[in-house]
Amino acid sequence: MWQGGMMDIRPADPPEGAGLLAAQLAQGLIGHEKLIERLLVALLCGGHLLVEGPPGLAKTRAVRWLSDAVEASFARIQCTPDLMPSDLTGTLVYRPQNGSFEFVRGPVFNNLVLVDEINRAPPKVQSALLEAMAENQVTAGNETHPLPDPFLVVATQNPIEHDGTFPLPEAQLDRFLLHVLLTLPDIETERQILDLVEAEACGGTSIPHRMTLAELNAARAKVRQVHLAPELRDYIVRLVVATREGDLARDIEHAVSPRGSLALAAAARARAFLLGRDFALPEDVALLAPDALAHRMVLTWRAVAEGRKPRDVVADILARVEPL
Repeated sequence: MWQGGMMDIRPADPPEGAGLLAAQLAQGLIGHEKLIERLLVALLCGGHLLVEGPPGLAKTRAVRWLSDAVEASFARIQCTPDLMPSDLTGTLVYRPQNGSFEFVRGPVFNNLVLVDEINRAPPKVQSALLEAMAENQVTAGNETHPLPDPFLVVATQNPIEHDGTFPLPEAQLDRFLLHVLLTLPDIETERQILDLVEAEACGGTSIPHRMTLAELNAARAKVRQVHLAPELRDYIVRLVVATREGDLARDIEHAVSPRGSLALAAAARARAFLLGRDFALPEDVALLAPDALAHRMVLTWRAVAEGRKPRDVVADILARVEPL
């Protein structure tokens, strides 16, 4: 069921699998239906998620709830300007008892990794994370160590403070399946959040069922079987090519790469699966396009000077490109 452009995660029938996971996340994340959906889309696609919003919007809480709802290992990395790549990936440690070096794994060797305030990490740390996100592996010395499966990175960044930050390069941004923007809640949602926190102080909120890795792998297999009609594939490609050709392309310095088409197609399949369909629809593509494409383009200096943003360009493309 869909209401107001976001998934209704309170189905009338008892949910199972991914539906149950969504319902349980909703119990502890008031007003975050969009974030819950994007988290589950990334989890089901095997992609990574970048979450941006002001402090206090439960970005960290959302990832912790997801880790509690899935039988998977979890680690949180707080990024700072003095962070070293070894703090993320691990390091070689000398063992004097046998005269050898042993690789001690870092926090990135977990199924679910929260990288908090990623834009505060220096470029060399971002580069180390790039290999992990792109190749699902870490190279230390002459050895390559595979990361666990599933492996999901959820990174957060604060759009307010820019002092002491290192903006993510385009290559790093392109590795994120989706980029989600969060806004402050309205008065009704704010009251519900307050009631939830008060109830938690009395021990009133918990997650009764955890999704096993076997259930997650089965759900991922079903997502890959979701039908993507040829006409829908054409729609996705036309959206992406519109960032390279036509009137709107004049505002774009660097257009969306083919990875954008692949990300949008995979995300549309996952959203359809979450809504109980075995086929994707144009609305799946249209609603996910801003989060899947905007962070993959760079606007010209003239467009930026005019106050244009990548999401404005995506909105114009969606208005011009017909689904079928």
